[in-house]
Amino acid sequence: MTGVTHPAIAWRKELWGSPVRAVSTMLLMLLFAWAGYHAVDWAVLHAVFRPDAEACRAVQYGACWGVVAEKWRPILFGRYPYEDQWRPAIAVTVLSLTTMLSAWPRTWRWWLFPLWVVALAFFVVMMRGGVLGLELVPTNRWGGLPLTIGLAVVGLALAFPLALLLALGRRSQRPVVRTLCATYIELVRGVPLISVLFMASFLLPLLWPTGWQPDVLLRVLAGLSLFVAAYLAEIIRGGLQAVPRGQTEVAMALGFGRWPVQRDIVLPQALRLVVPALTNNVVGTLKDTSLVTVVGLFELTGALGLALGGDPTWRPFYLEGYLFIALVYWVLCFGLSRYSVWLERRLAAGRD
Repeated sequence: MTGVTHPAIAWRKELWGSPVRAVSTMLLMLLFAWAGYHAVDWAVLHAVFRPDAEACRAVQYGACWGVVAEKWRPILFGRYPYEDQWRPAIAVTVLSLTTMLSAWPRTWRWWLFPLWVVALAFFVVMMRGGVLGLELVPTNRWGGLPLTIGLAVVGLALAFPLALLLALGRRSQRPVVRTLCATYIELVRGVPLISVLFMASFLLPLLWPTGWQPDVLLRVLAGLSLFVAAYLAEIIRGGLQAVPRGQTEVAMALGFGRWPVQRDIVLPQALRLVVPALTNNVVGTLKDTSLVTVVGLFELTGALGLALGGDPTWRPFYLEGYLFIALVYWVLCFGLSRYSVWLERRLAAGRD
């Protein structure tokens, strides 16, 4: 077809199309080769993979992946009782599978809501225990990867309906509703998440009756959900504004009510348009869960500090530990980004 350049030709022209580009490409290739060689030399060729602290100390130049082999359970599960760590493993697996099933457009049916109710109830029962013969484990001992995924998934699930209402309210023709929604969004977006977590954890209990305080995990989850909802609301509002007003006017002229028009015509198109922005917010929320460490909840990053901070034998190998949890975060975030690309193409093609 005229005007269409083959990808191989486009790449060759971009990299070698002129003397300046050719020299720049060569320099970058040499730089990447040098950096790659040293990275492989440190991370693989001279690395120690067995959980032997003495062997790690004896290595002059090389990574000590033995710290991961030795400490992977406290890193992934935090302070959860060692003999019961099978419970959070099963709980986070079920929650992750439910999330992945929900990401398939063909499952967007009425039965998805009760499925989520069952999955969340199962997650709480397995993590907390106290029933079915399971030992009771308080929430202050939850940690690691299950807490990270649980906070992100449940926080987003609670935030999305609120964000939808805020986005619709900010576009409302009623001045009071519009002003209240805009005020909430601007107030929440004007403060950092860490301050919201501090208020939810330390200030909010002062407002409750003496002798009764919500669990710290519930307070943090509420703060995270309210914070994320403000950002999601603005993303959804951008999608709503991108839908031509003519479609709404035509639908209402044909006799559709205001809410059916929003539900069946405007919102499906608006959400399709903002899939990349929604994915970006989900990725940011997943990584922001690391901030809950400041209020005494030890998710994946905090669990690493607990695992190595109190053990002088393995304390010098923090770098390898952080690289390990960075890999875990990267796998999760990269998976979300690839899902976003797949969903965009599927929705653009009109397939469910």
